[in-house]
Amino acid sequence: MRKGILMSLEQELKEFKIEIEKIKTRNKRVEADKAWETSKTRTAFIAAVTFVLVFVFLNFSGGERPLLNALIAVVGYWISTESYGILKNWWLKKRR
Repeated sequence: MRKGILMSLEQELKEFKIEIEKIKTRNKRVEADKAWETSKTRTAFIAAVTFVLVFVFLNFSGGERPLLNALIAVVGYWISTESYGILKNWWLKKRR
C-alpha cells in the first residue's frame, strides 16, 4: 500500500515538473514577444515603411510636398509610440 502511494506521488511530481517546464517555455515566449513589441527596431521599421508608403502614395496622387507630409506622418507615429510608456505609467498610477 505504501509503495503504491509513493509511486503515485512520484508520478504527480513528474507531472508537476512537466507543467512547470511548459509554463517556463510559455513565459520565455511571452517575454520575447513583449520585448519585440517595445523594441526600437520594431518602431524604426514601422516608421520607415510608413514613410515610404505615404511618400509613394502622395507622390503618385499628386499631393503637395509628399516628402514633408510623409515625414509629418512618421513623426506623429514616433511621438505616439514614445509617449505610450509615459501615458501608461500615468494611467496605472491614477488607477491605483
